[in-house]
Amino acid sequence: MPISPSQGSSGGGTTVTITGNNLAGASAVKFGSKNATITANTPTSVTVISPSGTGAVPVTVTTPGGTSNPLTFFYVGAPFKSGLSATSGPLAGGNTITITGTGLSTANTVHFGANTATPTVVSDSTITVPVPAGAAAGSVGVTVTTAGGTNNGLSYTYVDAPTVTSFAPTSGPASGGTAVTITGTNLDTTQSVTFGGIAAPFSVINATTVSAVSPPTADGAPGPATITVTNPAGSADAPTPFQYLASPGI
Repeated sequence: MPISPSQGSSGGGTTVTITGNNLAGASAVKFGSKNATITANTPTSVTVISPSGTGAVPVTVTTPGGTSNPLTFFYVGAPFKSGLSATSGPLAGGNTITITGTGLSTANTVHFGANTATPTVVSDSTITVPVPAGAAAGSVGVTVTTAGGTNNGLSYTYVDAPTVTSFAPTSGPASGGTAVTITGTNLDTTQSVTFGGIAAPFSVINATTVSAVSPPTADGAPGPATITVTNPAGSADAPTPFQYLASPGI
């Protein structure tokens, strides 16, 4: 006499179907010592709503002909999430993140706002999930659903790729040290700024402005260097290069 599903929330409320023979007229279905609510009954099946409980309990069906042999139902606690391996990413999604916590071994769905993804269970404390595309840039709640229930409380931020429209001043000495104001869009999540591939110190002013300090060139020589801004969604180059200037000689 199979039972499906064989596990559910410790808070009860799981719809469970028990199949077998001679089940018509079922008068009681017990999960341990507690009665379940019968919602449907045929000669070959009984559908019930599980009561609350803990651990593994025997499930029996009582009909006018007697009481069945027991089946085992496992109560599962609600999951607890402790963190995300990445809290932001591209609006297009497609990146895979890791969610850690407890009670995750029966995870079957992860919601990012209104969008749904199917996780891969690594262990009771770890799942991985491909991030679905977002509806718009911004933060959404992350919800994990398991056989034990649903847990939320974490957030994930969808980010648009940056653009760089201009910067000033447009040149400075090859020794570096020039304060450069970079303007564009989606710059508030900037992770790095480089001049010709060399990392530059920077600070985010707002979504349209980043301030950076030009680093010295790799060999101390003058010449053009592309300014590149990177955020979790991608990278963008300035439309024209920054010009490193030669030092004067006399």
